[in-house]
Amino acid sequence: MNDRRYTVAEANAILPHVRELVKRILLARTHILQLQPELWPAIQAAVFNGGSKTVSEATRHIILIQEGIRALQALNILVKDINIGLIDFPAERDGQLVLLCWLYDEPTVQFWHDPDTGFAGRRRIEELF
Repeated sequence: MNDRRYTVAEANAILPHVRELVKRILLARTHILQLQPELWPAIQAAVFNGGSKTVSEATRHIILIQEGIRALQALNILVKDINIGLIDFPAERDGQLVLLCWLYDEPTVQFWHDPDTGFAGRRRIEELF
């Protein structure tokens, strides 16, 4: 991670790219969950016969999730919950670190919180400035 800090305008400007990355992560997660009932039997069978379409497909989706998370981390965006698509953009308020909080499918970055309070402590951006 780097020390990049975002303004609200910068976070909203990069949001279309971020939204696409989070969408890919959520889609890959959904595919893995759909494979889950047959995944362990496929893994067990693959041990003896050398391969499995189900295991290969699950692995491909895991790699997609990892790539999406790495792409977000390269932008110094914090991935908080891949189950719901929750991310934070590091920002600054009066010289202190705060986090601009975005949940997948929110139209813009509208909330922030202190690093210690997390999602439960989200407040509207208007309260930030």
